Amino acid sequence: MIKNIELRAADNIRILSASMVEKAKSGHPGGAMGGADFINILYSEFLNYDPSDMNWAYRDRFFLDPGHMSPMLYSVLALSGYYTMDDLREFRQWGSVTPGHPEVDFKRGVENTSGPLGQGHTMAVGAAIAERFLVARFGEWMAHKTYTFISDGGIQEEISQGAGRIAGHLGLNNLIMFYDSNDIQLSTTVDDVTSEDTAKKYIAWGWNVSIIDGNNASEIREALKLANSSLDKPTLIIGKTIMGKGCLQESGENFEGKTATHGQPISAAGASFKATIENLGGNPENPFQVFPEVEELYLNRKGELLKFAAEKKKIEKEWTAENKELAVKLERFLSGEVPDFDFSKIEQNPNSATRGASATVLSAFANEIENMLVSSADLSNSDKTDGFLKNTTSLNKNDFSGAFLQAGVCELTMASIMNGVALHGGLIPVCGTFFVFSDYMKPATRLSALMELPVIYIWTHDAFRVGEDGPTHQPIEQEAQIRLMEKLQNHSGRNSMLVLRPADVVETTVAWKMALENKKTPTALILSRQNIKNLPVENPYINALKAAKGAYVVVDCVGTPDIVLLASGSEVSTLIESTDKLKEDFKVRVVSVPSEGLFRSQELEYQQSVLPAGIPRFGLTAGLSVNLEGLVGENGKVWGLNHFGYSAPATVLDDKFGFTPEHISKEIINYMKLNS
Repeated sequence: MIKNIELRAADNIRILSASMVEKAKSGHPGGAMGGADFINILYSEFLNYDPSDMNWAYRDRFFLDPGHMSPMLYSVLALSGYYTMDDLREFRQWGSVTPGHPEVDFKRGVENTSGPLGQGHTMAVGAAIAERFLVARFGEWMAHKTYTFISDGGIQEEISQGAGRIAGHLGLNNLIMFYDSNDIQLSTTVDDVTSEDTAKKYIAWGWNVSIIDGNNASEIREALKLANSSLDKPTLIIGKTIMGKGCLQESGENFEGKTATHGQPISAAGASFKATIENLGGNPENPFQVFPEVEELYLNRKGELLKFAAEKKKIEKEWTAENKELAVKLERFLSGEVPDFDFSKIEQNPNSATRGASATVLSAFANEIENMLVSSADLSNSDKTDGFLKNTTSLNKNDFSGAFLQAGVCELTMASIMNGVALHGGLIPVCGTFFVFSDYMKPATRLSALMELPVIYIWTHDAFRVGEDGPTHQPIEQEAQIRLMEKLQNHSGRNSMLVLRPADVVETTVAWKMALENKKTPTALILSRQNIKNLPVENPYINALKAAKGAYVVVDCVGTPDIVLLASGSEVSTLIESTDKLKEDFKVRVVSVPSEGLFRSQELEYQQSVLPAGIPRFGLTAGLSVNLEGLVGENGKVWGLNHFGYSAPATVLDDKFGFTPEHISKEIINYMKLNS
């Protein structure tokens, strides 16, 4: 007897999920089998998109948080027509389109790269914010939902605290999250880990919460209907599901709800693959099949979706005809076009901190770049993102007319939200905090790089010169960590991040120009707290444009130099000051290197014109010496800081650590004597 169609389709997803893992001899089948009922109802009845245009801007989004449950996502997308049975058979294999954890692929319906738990649903918060931002400017006709799926592990990850708080605070009624609560973790049960009341926690944050049988199609359907009707709150649906639903032992004994099925093939866990597939109505000899009635269900849904999209596009066409200027602006936003902004008109206060220079640029952006969204982790008056805030307003519940997100103290959450904003499209996401706190953000910045998202990171207080705050707030090793991303290639063969540490206020303007034009990777702007002397050059802006090559000559000598001095950030001006004591004995060249990765991507001829072979090189960095060791070469010398800082005024630290022009000139002279 054929089961009801909802259960038949869910069982089809369970069969495909278990079979993918079984064939690969690797993966996580249990959660996928338990979540199949929800994912089937969502895709066969609720999720709206255009099957003929998977990049359609006004589609509903689905963000998977537990990436290990990828078999569930691939299976339902196979039912929807975006993966073949051969694709599923190649799960977790070299070159397949079904990697172990999903990697963003809009054309196949994968909205986000997931894996590190907690980030998937936090990206969904970002996408929901982006949707409300655009609706506030162009109208409810474009409204769409963001759905997300989270597991016990994602609920426990600390990032969920920030995501839940922010979504509730902003009243994101367009956000609907299903919590697959199966009481099982990878190595134990949930009861061994926590006794918190998840429902009360989310209610306290301002969410609607419903608790249902997550394997009951009728309850799932009603919960989704209720969630879609919410006017002022995000919704959490807590679905009590069964890990490894449908699993049997060879004897026919039930094997559901076992921790063992979480992270290995069900046969390795103690269940019988043959008995389980037969129990679910499949053929163990050929499990990679879509049941005819399930195929018909999803073909009917495709027809409904095409009709829905056509009707929505008709509304869009009518709106466009009535709002021609707004329509042009909207198209510009959605295309990702680089905003037309004249950076040469920026007037910077000379000899200032580069964080202040960044504020000057942001202030101008707020008046001219209407699709920029800036956020700060409760440091806007210190990281100077308040330059933007002073010309806009913060996002608030029921009011998304502003363009500043007050994230609060949650750096990782903020960064992950900005990834979601970038994934949604239409906005330019920017977020700021102290550079030392980039440590909190690494998991999200890594995903920015992996997904090739143009998120702009502002990291200020870039060196030990933070001073009295002491070693906890003085970045020493952080620059070396971030610059590793310049050496790491993404899947497109590019450096996975553009990292810029400008040498003065004008170079900061140019760094912002480079960041805005970089649409292929995230960008990091590493900025100073303390004032920096302007570089002594003619036509400062024209000169600073050379930073687009990653490194360039700032101060030069006549003829071939005896030594090349190189640095980034505030150390460039320190090197220039130190040359006063060197010029009598040596011909000196000073090079600013805001981005080693970008410099190394230039033609070899250009690299050698800046750093000639055979010429001694001396590097100065306020971080680990390794920052510049690759540029000075084997015989070069780097004066860096290879220990933690101390609490003292910045000028005292400069003196104690040997970062004064007087001391650096002595180090250079000693180095030259050793190489003479």
